[in-house]
Amino acid sequence: MDFDVFLRHSELMITVDSLTGLWRRSLLVTADGERDETTNVAWLQARPHYVDLRQPDAMPDFSHLGGLNDLSVADCRWLATQQGFAGFFRKLDDCFEWVRLLDFCPPGPVKDIGRLYWDGDVLVEEGRDIPYLEHWHRDPQRPVAPTASLLLVAPSGEAQGMLVRAGADFMYARGRAAPLPPGADLAALVAAAPDLEAARHLLDCEISQGVVEAGTWRITRSTLPYRAGDDLAPRLTPDGISVADRAASGAACRTLWRSLESCGDTSVFFDVSA
Repeated sequence: MDFDVFLRHSELMITVDSLTGLWRRSLLVTADGERDETTNVAWLQARPHYVDLRQPDAMPDFSHLGGLNDLSVADCRWLATQQGFAGFFRKLDDCFEWVRLLDFCPPGPVKDIGRLYWDGDVLVEEGRDIPYLEHWHRDPQRPVAPTASLLLVAPSGEAQGMLVRAGADFMYARGRAAPLPPGADLAALVAAAPDLEAARHLLDCEISQGVVEAGTWRITRSTLPYRAGDDLAPRLTPDGISVADRAASGAACRTLWRSLESCGDTSVFFDVSA
Protein backbone atom coordinates (compact mmCIF):
# COMPACT_ATOMS: atom_id res chain seq x y z
CA MET A 1 0.00 0.00 0.00
CA ASP A 2 1.21 3.52 -0.83
CA PHE A 3 2.81 5.08 2.28
CA ASP A 4 0.81 8.34 1.98
CA VAL A 5 -2.42 6.33 1.84
CA PHE A 6 -1.29 4.35 4.86
CA LEU A 7 -0.65 7.52 6.84
CA ARG A 8 -4.01 9.02 5.86
CA HIS A 9 -5.97 5.98 6.97
CA SER A 10 -3.91 5.31 10.08
CA GLU A 11 -5.07 8.71 11.34
CA LEU A 12 -8.73 7.76 10.94
CA MET A 13 -9.98 6.54 14.30
CA ILE A 14 -12.45 3.72 13.88
CA THR A 15 -15.36 4.25 16.24
CA VAL A 16 -18.94 3.01 16.41
CA ASP A 17 -20.22 6.32 15.01
CA SER A 18 -17.63 6.46 12.22
CA LEU A 19 -18.98 3.20 10.79
CA THR A 20 -22.53 4.49 10.30
CA GLY A 21 -23.97 3.47 6.94
CA LEU A 22 -24.39 0.51 4.60
CA TRP A 23 -21.45 -1.88 4.25
CA ARG A 24 -21.10 -4.67 1.67
CA ARG A 25 -18.69 -7.57 1.95
CA SER A 26 -16.43 -8.51 -0.96
CA LEU A 27 -14.37 -11.27 0.66
CA LEU A 28 -14.44 -13.83 3.44
CA VAL A 29 -11.43 -16.06 4.16
CA THR A 30 -12.11 -18.76 6.74
CA ALA A 31 -9.66 -20.48 9.09
CA ASP A 32 -9.07 -23.30 6.60
CA GLY A 33 -8.30 -20.84 3.79
CA GLU A 34 -11.62 -21.16 1.99
CA ARG A 35 -12.57 -17.97 0.12
CA ASP A 36 -16.11 -16.65 -0.38
CA GLU A 37 -16.52 -13.78 -2.83
CA THR A 38 -20.11 -14.42 -3.94
CA THR A 39 -22.37 -14.39 -0.86
CA ASN A 40 -24.57 -11.29 -0.88
CA VAL A 41 -23.78 -9.65 2.47
CA ALA A 42 -25.05 -6.30 3.76
CA TRP A 43 -24.42 -4.77 7.20
CA LEU A 44 -26.29 -1.58 8.08
CA GLN A 45 -24.88 0.33 11.04
CA ALA A 46 -26.91 3.04 12.77
CA ARG A 47 -24.89 4.11 15.82
CA PRO A 48 -25.24 1.41 18.51
CA HIS A 49 -27.67 -0.78 16.57
CA TYR A 50 -27.05 -2.84 13.45
CA VAL A 51 -28.69 -5.44 11.20
CA ASP A 52 -26.80 -7.92 8.99
CA LEU A 53 -28.18 -10.09 6.15
CA ARG A 54 -26.24 -12.83 4.28
CA GLN A 55 -27.67 -14.80 1.36
CA PRO A 56 -26.12 -17.19 -1.18
CA ASP A 57 -25.68 -15.52 -4.55
CA ALA A 58 -27.69 -18.00 -6.63
CA MET A 59 -31.21 -17.51 -5.28
CA PRO A 60 -33.94 -19.78 -6.67
CA ASP A 61 -37.16 -18.40 -8.16
CA PHE A 62 -39.48 -17.70 -5.24
CA SER A 63 -42.13 -15.85 -7.24
CA HIS A 64 -44.66 -18.56 -6.36
CA LEU A 65 -44.56 -17.62 -2.68
CA GLY A 66 -47.22 -15.46 -1.05
CA GLY A 67 -46.60 -16.33 2.58
CA LEU A 68 -45.05 -18.82 4.99
CA ASN A 69 -47.66 -21.48 4.20
CA ASP A 70 -46.49 -21.60 0.57
CA LEU A 71 -42.97 -22.84 1.41
CA SER A 72 -42.17 -26.26 -0.03
CA VAL A 73 -39.63 -28.70 1.38
CA ALA A 74 -37.10 -27.52 -1.23
CA ASP A 75 -37.82 -23.88 -0.34
CA CYS A 76 -37.19 -24.58 3.34
CA ARG A 77 -33.91 -26.32 2.63
CA TRP A 78 -32.59 -23.36 0.64
CA LEU A 79 -33.81 -20.73 3.10
CA ALA A 80 -31.97 -22.57 5.88
CA THR A 81 -28.66 -21.71 4.14
CA GLN A 82 -29.15 -18.00 4.85
CA GLN A 83 -27.67 -16.07 7.76
CA GLY A 84 -28.55 -12.83 9.47
CA PHE A 85 -28.57 -11.18 12.86
CA ALA A 86 -29.20 -7.89 14.64
CA GLY A 87 -28.26 -6.20 17.89
CA PHE A 88 -25.71 -3.83 19.44
CA PHE A 89 -22.31 -2.89 18.03
CA ARG A 90 -19.75 -1.82 20.61
CA LYS A 91 -16.07 -1.12 21.17
CA LEU A 92 -14.37 -3.76 23.30
CA ASP A 93 -10.75 -2.95 24.22
CA ASP A 94 -8.86 -3.12 20.89
CA CYS A 95 -11.73 -4.95 19.16
CA PHE A 96 -15.37 -4.49 18.25
CA GLU A 97 -18.25 -6.81 19.19
CA TRP A 98 -21.43 -7.45 17.26
CA VAL A 99 -23.74 -8.39 20.16
CA ARG A 100 -26.52 -10.53 18.69
CA LEU A 101 -29.93 -9.93 20.24
CA LEU A 102 -31.63 -11.98 17.54
CA ASP A 103 -30.21 -14.44 15.03
CA PHE A 104 -31.62 -16.22 12.00
CA CYS A 105 -29.43 -19.21 12.88
CA PRO A 106 -29.08 -20.91 16.28
CA PRO A 107 -26.63 -19.00 18.49
CA GLY A 108 -23.12 -20.44 18.61
CA PRO A 109 -20.75 -20.72 21.58
CA VAL A 110 -18.29 -18.03 20.40
CA LYS A 111 -19.00 -14.30 20.54
CA ASP A 112 -18.78 -12.26 17.33
CA ILE A 113 -15.68 -10.16 18.07
CA GLY A 114 -13.12 -8.85 15.59
CA ARG A 115 -10.40 -6.29 15.01
CA LEU A 116 -11.02 -3.58 12.42
CA TYR A 117 -8.45 -1.59 10.45
CA TRP A 118 -8.10 0.20 7.13
CA ASP A 119 -6.21 -1.18 4.16
CA GLY A 120 -6.54 1.57 1.58
CA ASP A 121 -10.28 2.10 1.13
CA VAL A 122 -11.09 -1.39 2.43
CA LEU A 123 -12.27 -1.94 6.00
CA VAL A 124 -10.64 -5.19 7.11
CA GLU A 125 -12.13 -7.34 9.86
CA GLU A 126 -10.10 -10.10 11.53
CA GLY A 127 -11.64 -12.50 14.00
CA ARG A 128 -10.35 -12.42 17.57
CA ASP A 129 -11.53 -15.81 18.84
CA ILE A 130 -12.02 -17.59 15.50
CA PRO A 131 -9.53 -17.01 12.65
CA TYR A 132 -11.26 -15.34 9.70
CA LEU A 133 -10.83 -12.27 7.51
CA GLU A 134 -13.49 -10.11 5.86
CA HIS A 135 -13.29 -7.12 3.50
CA TRP A 136 -15.98 -4.44 3.79
CA HIS A 137 -16.83 -1.49 1.54
CA ARG A 138 -19.02 1.58 2.02
CA ASP A 139 -19.97 3.89 -0.86
CA PRO A 140 -18.58 7.32 0.17
CA GLN A 141 -21.17 9.04 -2.04
CA ARG A 142 -24.10 7.35 -0.30
CA PRO A 143 -25.63 9.62 2.40
CA VAL A 144 -25.71 8.25 5.94
CA ALA A 145 -28.13 10.86 7.32
CA PRO A 146 -30.73 10.75 8.67
CA THR A 147 -29.61 8.05 11.07
CA ALA A 148 -31.89 6.43 13.63
CA SER A 149 -32.61 3.06 15.20
CA LEU A 150 -35.27 1.30 17.25
CA LEU A 151 -34.94 -1.78 19.46
CA LEU A 152 -38.38 -3.38 19.54
CA VAL A 153 -40.25 -6.02 21.52
CA ALA A 154 -43.57 -7.71 20.83
CA PRO A 155 -46.36 -6.79 23.30
CA SER A 156 -46.29 -10.42 24.48
CA GLY A 157 -42.54 -10.19 25.06
CA GLU A 158 -42.00 -13.36 23.02
CA ALA A 159 -40.05 -11.76 20.16
CA GLN A 160 -37.61 -8.92 19.63
CA GLY A 161 -37.13 -6.72 16.60
CA MET A 162 -34.88 -4.03 15.19
CA LEU A 163 -35.41 -1.19 12.73
CA VAL A 164 -32.40 0.84 11.59
CA ARG A 165 -32.01 3.58 9.01
CA ALA A 166 -28.98 5.41 7.58
CA GLY A 167 -29.76 7.79 4.74
CA ALA A 168 -32.17 6.10 2.35
CA ASP A 169 -31.12 2.60 3.45
CA PHE A 170 -33.02 0.63 6.07
CA MET A 171 -33.00 -2.85 7.54
CA TYR A 172 -35.65 -4.54 9.65
CA ALA A 173 -35.39 -7.66 11.79
CA ARG A 174 -38.09 -9.72 13.49
CA GLY A 175 -37.14 -12.62 15.70
CA ARG A 176 -39.02 -15.89 16.16
CA ALA A 177 -41.70 -16.33 18.78
CA ALA A 178 -39.60 -19.18 20.23
CA PRO A 179 -35.77 -19.25 20.15
CA LEU A 180 -33.81 -22.01 18.45
CA PRO A 181 -31.67 -24.38 20.56
CA PRO A 182 -28.16 -22.93 20.95
CA GLY A 183 -25.33 -24.66 19.14
CA ALA A 184 -27.61 -26.42 16.67
CA ASP A 185 -27.43 -26.27 12.87
CA LEU A 186 -30.43 -24.65 11.20
CA ALA A 187 -30.22 -26.81 8.07
CA ALA A 188 -30.11 -29.93 10.24
CA LEU A 189 -33.08 -28.75 12.30
CA VAL A 190 -35.11 -28.12 9.15
CA ALA A 191 -34.14 -31.52 7.69
CA ALA A 192 -35.15 -33.24 10.94
CA ALA A 193 -38.45 -31.39 11.33
CA PRO A 194 -41.35 -33.84 11.85
CA ASP A 195 -43.44 -32.22 9.13
CA LEU A 196 -43.49 -29.33 6.67
CA GLU A 197 -45.38 -27.03 9.02
CA ALA A 198 -42.69 -27.45 11.68
CA ALA A 199 -39.96 -26.75 9.12
CA ARG A 200 -41.73 -23.57 8.04
CA HIS A 201 -41.96 -22.30 11.63
CA LEU A 202 -38.21 -22.80 12.09
CA LEU A 203 -37.70 -20.28 9.26
CA ASP A 204 -40.23 -17.71 10.49
CA CYS A 205 -37.60 -15.06 11.22
CA GLU A 206 -37.45 -11.97 9.05
CA ILE A 207 -34.36 -9.96 8.23
CA SER A 208 -35.09 -7.52 5.41
CA GLN A 209 -33.15 -4.84 3.58
CA GLY A 210 -34.66 -1.98 1.64
CA VAL A 211 -34.68 1.61 0.46
CA VAL A 212 -36.81 4.61 1.44
CA GLU A 213 -38.12 6.27 -1.73
CA ALA A 214 -40.78 9.00 -1.81
CA GLY A 215 -42.22 7.90 1.52
CA THR A 216 -42.27 4.19 0.59
CA TRP A 217 -40.15 1.74 2.59
CA ARG A 218 -39.61 -0.77 -0.22
CA ILE A 219 -38.09 -4.11 0.80
CA THR A 220 -35.53 -5.25 -1.79
CA ARG A 221 -34.49 -8.60 -0.30
CA SER A 222 -35.34 -10.67 2.75
CA THR A 223 -34.86 -14.00 4.50
CA LEU A 224 -38.57 -14.38 3.66
CA PRO A 225 -38.40 -13.87 -0.13
CA TYR A 226 -42.12 -13.14 -0.49
CA ARG A 227 -41.49 -9.90 1.40
CA ALA A 228 -39.40 -8.46 -1.47
CA GLY A 229 -41.30 -5.56 -3.04
CA ASP A 230 -43.48 -4.96 0.04
CA ASP A 231 -43.74 -1.54 1.69
CA LEU A 232 -42.71 -1.91 5.34
CA ALA A 233 -44.73 1.27 6.07
CA PRO A 234 -43.79 1.88 9.73
CA ARG A 235 -46.48 3.77 11.65
CA LEU A 236 -46.97 5.18 15.12
CA THR A 237 -50.07 3.81 16.88
CA PRO A 238 -51.70 4.53 20.26
CA ASP A 239 -50.19 1.26 21.50
CA GLY A 240 -46.70 1.54 20.02
CA ILE A 241 -45.28 1.02 16.53
CA SER A 242 -46.62 -1.11 13.71
CA VAL A 243 -45.17 -2.31 10.41
CA ALA A 244 -46.82 -3.88 7.38
CA ASP A 245 -46.50 -7.66 7.36
CA ARG A 246 -47.92 -10.80 5.77
CA ALA A 247 -49.84 -13.51 7.59
CA ALA A 248 -48.79 -17.11 7.00
CA SER A 249 -51.54 -17.29 4.38
CA GLY A 250 -50.02 -14.33 2.53
CA ALA A 251 -52.81 -11.94 3.52
CA ALA A 252 -51.76 -8.38 4.35
CA CYS A 253 -51.60 -7.58 8.06
CA ARG A 254 -49.64 -5.40 10.49
CA THR A 255 -47.28 -6.38 13.32
CA LEU A 256 -47.37 -4.34 16.52
CA TRP A 257 -44.22 -3.53 18.50
CA ARG A 258 -43.26 -1.59 21.62
CA SER A 259 -40.03 0.41 21.61
CA LEU A 260 -37.47 -0.69 24.19
CA GLU A 261 -34.73 1.71 23.12
CA SER A 262 -34.22 4.34 20.45
CA CYS A 263 -31.33 6.36 19.08
CA GLY A 264 -31.34 9.39 16.80
CA ASP A 265 -34.34 11.27 15.48
CA THR A 266 -36.89 8.47 15.27
CA SER A 267 -39.41 10.76 13.57
CA VAL A 268 -37.66 9.78 10.29
CA PHE A 269 -39.37 6.39 10.62
CA PHE A 270 -42.83 7.91 10.56
CA ASP A 271 -42.54 11.15 8.57
CA VAL A 272 -43.46 10.17 5.00
CA SER A 273 -41.56 13.17 3.64
CA ALA A 274 -38.24 12.16 5.29
